[in-house]
Amino acid sequence: MHTDMAMSLSRHADRIGDGAATAGRAALGKGEGAGRVGGINLASVDLNLLVALEALLEQRNVTYAGQSVGLSQPAMSRALARLRGMFNDELLVRTSTGLAPTARGEQLLAKLPPTMGSIREILASRGFRPEDTKSKIAVAMPEHQALVLLPRLLPRLRSRAPNLDIVVNPLLAGTLRHLESGETDLALGQVDDTPPGFFRRTLYTDRFACLLRRDHPALQHEWTAELFRTLRHAVIAPSSGSGFGQVYDPLAKLRLPDQDPLTVPNMMMAPMMVSETDFVLTVPRRVAMRAAAMLPLAVMELPIESPSYEVSMIWHERSHRDHEHGWMRSEMAAATLDVVRSLAE
Repeated sequence: MHTDMAMSLSRHADRIGDGAATAGRAALGKGEGAGRVGGINLASVDLNLLVALEALLEQRNVTYAGQSVGLSQPAMSRALARLRGMFNDELLVRTSTGLAPTARGEQLLAKLPPTMGSIREILASRGFRPEDTKSKIAVAMPEHQALVLLPRLLPRLRSRAPNLDIVVNPLLAGTLRHLESGETDLALGQVDDTPPGFFRRTLYTDRFACLLRRDHPALQHEWTAELFRTLRHAVIAPSSGSGFGQVYDPLAKLRLPDQDPLTVPNMMMAPMMVSETDFVLTVPRRVAMRAAAMLPLAVMELPIESPSYEVSMIWHERSHRDHEHGWMRSEMAAATLDVVRSLAE
């Protein structure tokens, strides 16, 4: 029962009575440090002895207590001697029926199990049950990515982790700094180069496409680069702030032939405006297909050269081994795969 916390207890118990060790602990007790609690310097206390004390108070037999934590009877007897000196109390005394706790021993017997249980819980590898979690995940992603991904992601999270809240921030300015500080848990976007201390997972590759209203006059002609250049263009306003830095929205780097495009404040408004005007809107292809499924819009290939780009998920190493964070990354990747499959060519 206590063996998992007693790995180093035997080494300490075998040195009981070592004058040099005792002097060293006394010296630590005189120093000033963060380990001082309630006038006691924890650095001067061998906390492994608490494992022995718990076993002794429960078993009330030195031999059985030693067996429960993997110590010999002599080593456990030495541990009891040290404990008596530590607490300045006999703790256990002989009676006609065996060892019995003193009044101080009874007090410790009431306090020690919950305390040791808390320590074991701290040291144990924390599991994660999504159905039991009650927490919040902060995700940075552009509005157009949210338009495509959230309709798939949110139902997954609701069924698997009903008490998990997801907060989406469409602003990518300062994202790496926010990931590093813990203000943001995950980010979706593009990174030219993953900095040290960060991880990246490519979710999918996309390219740009054009949105026009279904009865746009241009669709009566051959869709060429020359025609495309004659049209009026709408663009989505870039995020406010100091810039995208190393995590950015690919729309911010898109160069269109219209030198004076109409700037629309957000992704939700842009397709609605285009559906009732003669403007053309260039957006990622999967976004265009999503918008065309909801509005009377036609999706056309971008007739000018524009390379494809990768959408990646980025996170900081501080969260890399966290069970909940890893589960959320898996859910994000699974939801993205659903989107890719549903919007496959």
